[in-house]
Amino acid sequence: MTAAGQRETIEDSPVGWVASHIRRYVETDGADGGTFHGIPSLLLTTRGRRSGKLRRTALMYGRDGDNHLLVASNGGAGTHPAWYLNLSADPTVEIQVGAERFAARARTATAEERVRLWPVMTKVFPTYARYQKGTDREIPLIVIERAPQEESTID
Repeated sequence: MTAAGQRETIEDSPVGWVASHIRRYVETDGADGGTFHGIPSLLLTTRGRRSGKLRRTALMYGRDGDNHLLVASNGGAGTHPAWYLNLSADPTVEIQVGAERFAARARTATAEERVRLWPVMTKVFPTYARYQKGTDREIPLIVIERAPQEESTID
């Protein structure tokens, strides 16, 4: 929250098609945008590691019980996406799945978890396997765990 008690401004992805996806998602509580080419999609809000501003992007996700799973593929690039660097610096995030918004904590899966969860995510989006083969970096798999109700959100 800002000093006046108003919610901070959230800056959406500067990538045109992603910003459009986010706008439709927010305007319809995920009815339009809750899937992307048939794959479940959520909105992730992180705090910029340098700017301190709230940043939002749309991402495909999988599930592991109550947890949401993300892959920091960056389209198979040799560098991590900005959203991953942000949550690595500050793991307090907010996600929106459909109409539901909630505070959460993000963390990179352990090596043991990754062995079990990577196949979950390559089933959701098989191209992740090709991305991993095409880069020297290990593409991070992120576990998003809902924060207890009494914890405040990132705003």
